[in-house]
Amino acid sequence: MMIQRTLISIVSALTLVSALSACGTPTRQQVGVGTGAVLGGVAGNAVTGGSTLGTIGGAAVGGLVGNEVSKK
Repeated sequence: MMIQRTLISIVSALTLVSALSACGTPTRQQVGVGTGAVLGGVAGNAVTGGSTLGTIGGAAVGGLVGNEVSKK
């Protein structure tokens, strides 16, 4: 059950990122934010045992970290 929930979260996040990036060529910073949000959401989901709040919180923190890391 946990693996299925994590897999659904990953696929949903990747679908959202790919849909948003289809509008044009993303900048390095946009890719960093998207990647950070996906990885943070997955980590937040795993750490909190599938909690929605943990997934959203992890995605938010991951997006912020991805933004900072991808700055020139």
